Parts: sequence; C-alpha cells; structure tokens
Amino acid sequence: MNLPDQLTERLPFLYTLEEDWQPLERWALAGWLVFYVIFLYQAYRGEGVLLKIDLVFVPIHEGGHLLFRFFGQWISVAGGTFLQLFTPFALAVYFALNRQAAGTAFCSFFFFEQFLPISTYMADARAQELPLLTVGDGDYVIHDWNYLFGSLGVLNHDTTIAGAVRALGWLGMCATVAWLIVRAWTSDTSAGRLQTTT
Repeated sequence: MNLPDQLTERLPFLYTLEEDWQPLERWALAGWLVFYVIFLYQAYRGEGVLLKIDLVFVPIHEGGHLLFRFFGQWISVAGGTFLQLFTPFALAVYFALNRQAAGTAFCSFFFFEQFLPISTYMADARAQELPLLTVGDGDYVIHDWNYLFGSLGVLNHDTTIAGAVRALGWLGMCATVAWLIVRAWTSDTSAGRLQTTT
C-alpha cells in the first residue's frame, strides 16, 4: 500500500503500512480456518465452549463504565460498550501496523463478534429481562441500552437496531475470515512468483 507522502511525514508510524505482510504458512491458515468455522457454527447455534471468550469482555465492559464515570452518566454508561469494542479494535490496529495478518484477523474477528452480545443487550432494552452485572452498588443498576436508547428517543426501535447490529457483526466476522484467506493466498502466490524468478 502506498500512502501519500504528506500523511507519512506527519504520522511516521504509518510507514509500516507500506511494508509487506508477514507470510502465513498454509498449515497455520488451515488451523485458523478450522477455528473460525467452528466458532461461527457455535455462534450460529448460540452455544458452545468457544463462546466462553465473551466472558473475557465482561470485565472490560464493566471497566469501561468505571473508566468513563468522571465524564458524566451518559458517557459512563456508553463507555462500557465503547471499551468492549475499542479493545479488540486497538489490538487489530497494533497487529496491522506490525504486518501480522493472523493477529489482525483474530482481533478484527472478535471486534465484530462482540456485536452479537451487544445486539442481544440492545434487543432487551424495553423488556429488561436479562440479568444485569454491575460494579459497586448492586441496588443501583442501569440497563445500558434502556438508558441510552431512551435518552436518544429510539427506545421503541431497540429490536430493529439490535437486528442491524447483529447483521453487521456477522458480516464483519465473515469478511474478516475472507480477508485472511485472500491475504494468505496473495502472499503465497507472490512468494511463489519470487521463487520462480530467482
């Protein structure tokens, strides 16, 4: 990828985006594809041991509420979901800057995967049937999306918004896997061309 000189002069760390991606061995690609196919199948069914990874994001989400609580209630409530998404996004950027396709794909995949539990939480905004977790006073619990959608005047559209978010999550996960395949294939074929020309 060739970036404009003005951009790389102002942000020198972007020079790394002009470098080639580190190659991904075929056996590694095969292993990752098996993992992603099994994960997508379990996510489709809504049950499976791989879905336990969502438990990793629970303290991140709750930590977001604590981290942003000094900026007012609205930002504090939204901060849980923000940090839940920002963490895998930031890690994906880190791996992309280091040109590591497998790490970039893994973190991007779970960035989009988090749209699924978020959409479930969103769809519950009016019904408020899900059990809620909180840090601190258990008597004072706010349903994030009831509060956020209510303050934005879209509470009656909770399930519609949740459906769109869920669809975006599935699309992003599948696109990430497709990107990894294309990335590995193009680096494999370019490596093959280099070997035949030498």
